Amino acid sequence: MRSLFFKIFIIFWIAQSLIFVISTALILNRRLPLPAFLSPIFDDLRTDSVNAVDLFEYRGCPGLVDYAHTRKYTIVLKDEGGRDLCATGDVPHVNLQPASADQLTGVEVGNYCLWSRAAVSASGKKYFYVIAVPRRHEHHTWYSDLLHFAFPQLPVAIAVGGLTTFVLVLVFTRPVVRLRKAARELAHGNLATRVKEAPPSRPGIFRGDEFHALVHDFNHMAERLESLMNAQRLLLRDVSHELRSPLARLSVALELSREDADSTMTTHLDRIQRETERLNQLIGQLLTLSSMEAVEGGERFEPVSLKSLLEEMLPDAKYEAQQRDAAVKLDAECDCVIDGRRELIYRAIENVVRNAIRYTAAGSAVQVRLQHSSEGSPETAMVEVSDRGPGIPEWERESIFRPFYRVDQARSAHTGGFGVGLAIAERAIKLHKGQLRVLARDGGGTTIQMLFPTRTGAEAITKTPVAG
Repeated sequence: MRSLFFKIFIIFWIAQSLIFVISTALILNRRLPLPAFLSPIFDDLRTDSVNAVDLFEYRGCPGLVDYAHTRKYTIVLKDEGGRDLCATGDVPHVNLQPASADQLTGVEVGNYCLWSRAAVSASGKKYFYVIAVPRRHEHHTWYSDLLHFAFPQLPVAIAVGGLTTFVLVLVFTRPVVRLRKAARELAHGNLATRVKEAPPSRPGIFRGDEFHALVHDFNHMAERLESLMNAQRLLLRDVSHELRSPLARLSVALELSREDADSTMTTHLDRIQRETERLNQLIGQLLTLSSMEAVEGGERFEPVSLKSLLEEMLPDAKYEAQQRDAAVKLDAECDCVIDGRRELIYRAIENVVRNAIRYTAAGSAVQVRLQHSSEGSPETAMVEVSDRGPGIPEWERESIFRPFYRVDQARSAHTGGFGVGLAIAERAIKLHKGQLRVLARDGGGTTIQMLFPTRTGAEAITKTPVAG
């Protein structure tokens, strides 16, 4: 397997090499030129020297002075022995005698740069042509020095480095983004989620690295999870179906036993019947949960009025609450029509209400409230169920929707229940693209909020009088 760190090293090495080569080329090309005053002098010095000596022989020193006025430097003309013949200005006296006519001799003296070359006039007489160019004194500041040494190599380095960084960001983030998206889908219950892997036969620099291995391991993990979850669901369904037959036979045997038993056996037979009914109820809930796992969202949805559904549920909830010396109150602020399957929504809300009745304190009331919420998009209808029970610790609020899970305070015989009702409610609400929230109620107790996306249109939210 090719190491990802080795590939990163190669990319950075190539990028730094490009920066070095380009910057060096620009520096050599633009930052080390010959002095600016040399270009016009070196190009025309041969012609100037010949013109100057010819003009001197024709007009003398005044002619040379007039010629110097057309140039940006001072001219000194010497004879073959090095003696001054004519000078157009005050310059330091230096003996500069080139060895040949093609040789150029230069020296810096004081504030001048002196250059000398041999020149032969039209008459064949030899002279030494000397020019004096004033030295330039430039005023340097930190800003000018920065511009001098940083431009244009610094912008080029920034551009190349930015492009390299962009490529590296793409290399690192694209597989990570795909993995994050797949992980979110997996966390939301879509166990069929997989990350697309590169074909083994496709060549590429990033094939076979740690990211590729991570994608492969993630897909293997997802396959394993899906296999285990499917096996668990199949086991629950098969075991529940298989238990139904012996339970039916047990119920028949129980009724036959009642006919032959005397009065002393009645208590024991009643106990057997209660436990049989509890076991049958548990099997029914397991079958319901197993069947809901296979239901696809949006299947056979129809308009459902949450207000009418709650009003239909209210009499049964009040009757059950009376057994525990409690009450159930309904506060419906809107009609709140949603799209869904009525029987699933009814069972989800009923399980939450019955759970609240089971744990609320004696003499208290379970408050059921229906209202419109504009928190998200699309707008939602919120069913809120609040009790006065012992409450649920914050670290266990996400776990109460797992099958057979009950908080420690609830593991007593008088509360009953199997820990399956809330799991059914959570699954049903997710099928309707809804959300479940568990909050602590002010003054003690628990509040469970169920949010459903409302229908689009005026019929979705209709204000109604408060019902109790």
